[in-house]
Amino acid sequence: MSALEWFAHKPLGDGIFWIQERFYESGNRANIWLVRGSQRDVVIDAGLGLRSLPDYLRAAGLLPPPEEGSPPRPVLAVATHVHFDHSGGLQHFEEVAVHSAEAAALLRGDNYEAVTWLSDREVARPPRPGWRARNFRVPPVRPSRLLQEGDVISLGDRQLTVMHMPGHSRGSICLHDKDRKILFSGDVVYDGSMIDWLPYSRVSDYVASCRRLMDLVDRGLVEKVLPGHFNIFGAERLYRLASNYIAQAGICHKVSTCAMRSMASIALRITNSRVTS
Repeated sequence: MSALEWFAHKPLGDGIFWIQERFYESGNRANIWLVRGSQRDVVIDAGLGLRSLPDYLRAAGLLPPPEEGSPPRPVLAVATHVHFDHSGGLQHFEEVAVHSAEAAALLRGDNYEAVTWLSDREVARPPRPGWRARNFRVPPVRPSRLLQEGDVISLGDRQLTVMHMPGHSRGSICLHDKDRKILFSGDVVYDGSMIDWLPYSRVSDYVASCRRLMDLVDRGLVEKVLPGHFNIFGAERLYRLASNYIAQAGICHKVSTCAMRSMASIALRITNSRVTS
């Protein structure tokens, strides 16, 4: 199967494209965002990596061909975090950026921290004959840029500001286009239940991140959220999702989350030990 078959995209206007992996039929299927700038382009998250996303971008005409005698237009792949559904495709990019808290995990190909858990039934059309999900791994990738809170990724005519928002994972980030009031939220928030029971999740961090999200809405700095999963939503829904999480993050929730984290950690270690053995 070619890259052109594996992916599909939808233009949203203003240089933003929504890309998905067509045959990854799972609630874990991540949204991929291409943001075009006057000087460079950014891909936010990269999917599983079963097919080359850069190949798709070129074949679909989403990246302009280089002018004769000029190098290809630079494309930076930014991972909102290193979980497998967002980071598997980073291997296909020359320039990769990730928050410094998760850079070491990406560099060593740590599939425990990447929460690598894929089943055959989730892949409707295997990428090649004989492919099996149990052999899927997030390969080691050396980041070319380590991100920190407040860093600005310049595309020329637009700037994306890094907001470190731990909770879902220790290196989770959002990217904020302040001028357009757009928030690329990764898995910090999407229109569904927030997952805070993974190996490097932390409820107290998540509560603090949700307070920051509510503050963005209170200050009128976000009007549209482009999340890591599911559909786009607006400021009112963002505020409600964040405030609802804070309201339910009491002692009982923390106890149940701790138990779920222990079970998930054991299952992940068993699963990934089988892959490596």
